Amino acid sequence: MSEDKPMYRPHDKTFSIIVNARRRQVETKELSFVELVEIAFSAPVKGPQIASTITFREAGGRISKGELGERERLKVRDGTIINVTMTDQGPNLS
Repeated sequence: MSEDKPMYRPHDKTFSIIVNARRRQVETKELSFVELVEIAFSAPVKGPQIASTITFREAGGRISKGELGERERLKVRDGTIINVTMTDQGPNLS
């Protein structure tokens, strides 16, 4: 390898993704469930009765659309569209 060419590093590229209809720039090709919740909400609500759901399309991995599990990571590419929703599953008092 020649000395004048820098070695490619995966973090040298930024990816433009859309999270909850807002364009975001990320510097990694894979994002965890928790990272995506934090990107979607600046101060995510946390608690035992709060559930998050993530759906995606036009992703960069083998599966290009679907729902992301809490322990999964999503491979993104420019233009990946991600929707993150939070639901309070508190007791039904009716």
